[in-house]
Amino acid sequence: MSMTEIPPQQPQGHVAVYEASVGSYVQHVRMGVHLAFADEPEDAGGSNRGPNPYEYLLAALGSCTSMTLRMYAERKRLPLERVGVMLRHRKVHAADCAECETRDGKVDEIERVITLEGPLSEEQRARLLEIADKCPVHRTLTARIRIVSRLA
Repeated sequence: MSMTEIPPQQPQGHVAVYEASVGSYVQHVRMGVHLAFADEPEDAGGSNRGPNPYEYLLAALGSCTSMTLRMYAERKRLPLERVGVMLRHRKVHAADCAECETRDGKVDEIERVITLEGPLSEEQRARLLEIADKCPVHRTLTARIRIVSRLA
């Protein structure tokens, strides 16, 4: 495959990313049969033709959170009508982070605000908040991650 072609369909769980031939940072992102774009915003030198990498990361966490809560509510027959998840990523000073292991430099912080609609009791709402931290993407992001890189 030429590096200027759109990546072909990928097997489930595989993602292919190739530079597009437009803009400085535009990427073709092939996820299974789905094709998306990634880019940087204009103020970072991109052309804003797609979400930036951190927005994809937040989308993964938000969608996993919502799906996990939906699955749990269905299994437990909870009266959850709708889930909303708002996320924000930022760098914060480590000295201002009470839960952080380090006190030097900056650390990544993701703020996740979950809206639960439906006639849920306070106990059910509290349990759903606990379950949100058990979504697979949350677990991956808070665990030690091993990334193995090699040249093709």
